[in-house]
Amino acid sequence: MVSTVQNTDVKQKDSDHAVVVAVASRAVFEPGGGDGVYAEGVAFPLLQALQKVNERLLEENSAESLLFDIVLITTDSQQQSSQLISSTKHYGLEVSRFCFSTEEDFIESLLKNNVQLFLSTDRNEVSQTSQKGVLSALLDEYTASCPSEQLRVLLCGDTVIRPDTNPTPASRQAAQSFSAQLGKMRQRFGMSDSPLSITLMTSCGGRDSCGGALQTLRSLGISADEAYCLAGAPQGPILSVLRPHFLLSDGFSGLED
Repeated sequence: MVSTVQNTDVKQKDSDHAVVVAVASRAVFEPGGGDGVYAEGVAFPLLQALQKVNERLLEENSAESLLFDIVLITTDSQQQSSQLISSTKHYGLEVSRFCFSTEEDFIESLLKNNVQLFLSTDRNEVSQTSQKGVLSALLDEYTASCPSEQLRVLLCGDTVIRPDTNPTPASRQAAQSFSAQLGKMRQRFGMSDSPLSITLMTSCGGRDSCGGALQTLRSLGISADEAYCLAGAPQGPILSVLRPHFLLSDGFSGLED
């Protein structure tokens, strides 16, 4: 059974133009915190960064409709619905809807809410949703150290999150569609002081491969702020410097071909 509750304290987004991002509630909140609210989880800075992009977009144009529409999704019976809602309000997070479902109806809840990107710390959830054609990315403990004033997205020209599987055609299309929306958002801002940063990373191949990947991105309307060609070097050091909120690899495994 799927139950969705609108957050009446937040102005609802234009469903025809908004980019719907769903985040697993247990990634945003953790037990503790006191006073009837949860403590901040690893994805807390991510939600703040998404919110910052919306704020800046509306500063540029008060009638802007290309905004992030954030949905908090939970299948965790241990997290109380009232406490989730009150915690969101307590921290001033711009969550449009709260979705409560069982594990069996989890995929259905994403599809019903027209989710374009799902983020979770649960590798199994990410794998299941990707297989159903919903673009998904895995969050980890490093997400907690990401900045809250700028959303940092890393597009991978080869598979990073799940190296043992190939993206399905549906998830590849979803990745390219979502990233094209990101590209449109990025175009709303100047070269400096942007609340949204898009970086391309290629792990294999040389400079020509990276250049080809950049050209492919531009054909999709995406201009990368930075590009890194690792040419087989370890990813860890550069990831620790970039500190992206999430990595998108589905749909970009062919960018270097």
